[in-house]
Amino acid sequence: MKAVIYERFGGPVSIAQVADPVPDRDGVVIEVRASGICRSDWHGWLGHDPDITRLPHIPGHELAGVVAEAGKDVRRWKPGDRITVPFVCACGTCPECLGGNHQVCDRQFQPGFTGWGSFAQYVALRYADVNLVRLPDEMDFVTAASLGCRFATSFRAIVAQGRVAPGQWVAVHGCGGVGLSALLIARALEARVIAVDIDDKVLALATQLGATATIHARQMADVPGAIREITGRGADMSIDALGSTGTCVNSIGCLRKRGRHVQVGLLAGDDYLPRIPMHQVIGRELEICGSHGMQADKYADMLALIVSGRLNPKALIGKTIPLEQAPGELVAMDRFGAVGITIINQF
Repeated sequence: MKAVIYERFGGPVSIAQVADPVPDRDGVVIEVRASGICRSDWHGWLGHDPDITRLPHIPGHELAGVVAEAGKDVRRWKPGDRITVPFVCACGTCPECLGGNHQVCDRQFQPGFTGWGSFAQYVALRYADVNLVRLPDEMDFVTAASLGCRFATSFRAIVAQGRVAPGQWVAVHGCGGVGLSALLIARALEARVIAVDIDDKVLALATQLGATATIHARQMADVPGAIREITGRGADMSIDALGSTGTCVNSIGCLRKRGRHVQVGLLAGDDYLPRIPMHQVIGRELEICGSHGMQADKYADMLALIVSGRLNPKALIGKTIPLEQAPGELVAMDRFGAVGITIINQF
């Protein structure tokens, strides 16, 4: 099969012919019809988590496609089924899974990280019966692929972790794929959203998508102060959708008393261990939590909102590209120049 591959962290990324995958007994092989290019793939290429990624490597974890082959122990799926999958494929039997928290499974399989991913014509997935999500007939593959990491993670961050309610103020720090997804989901819940970014084009899109207010972080010396001025008390819930010391600190600092900060953006390099204002966390009784994907069995509510028209993830898709352009798109993700999500849909 044809695939995007790299042989060392931070090294050249190329197109190559590699062996077709075969399914494990509990797994499937998916013919990939669409795969999103995510900043997490960029982190993986740079080796920010080398303990889970083995070289040579094929990235890609936001995918949708068709079951091509099923393992002997798979009961719920057959060739031809249209599916998507969370980027965390849970084992279904560990203590976390038995408690309903598949997204932090002790033995999780992550395509594009712990195994070869979906920047390829085919991808093998473990634990199929626990993790595959059947696509509604109305949903195309490109839209489905856009849900796999950024949108589903944002959905759980806003709904489950952030507990956003109608009329509340939500601050979104960093309006890439995660941030704009969070904006759409919060608006669908009838919350008021303040979008924070450093790109005028991105902030214009945030306004089109329903942001109540926008803040250009490079032109505002005191982002938390500006948010408190807009809201009166501070944000009820705030999300760091980028992942930096500055956005994390601003997200915590903009909260009202007893507000909720959710960390989704990955911190790396010099920002790996950020200094955060813990005195504010204590004095204001703030909540801080992370959000790491979403369980497959929780997709139904999200898909229902999309099918009903209350959520429109298509609005976040910036462009579609052939597989041959994916290497260049991946290595350029540190430039933050793109608006919207890029999806591979030609293999």
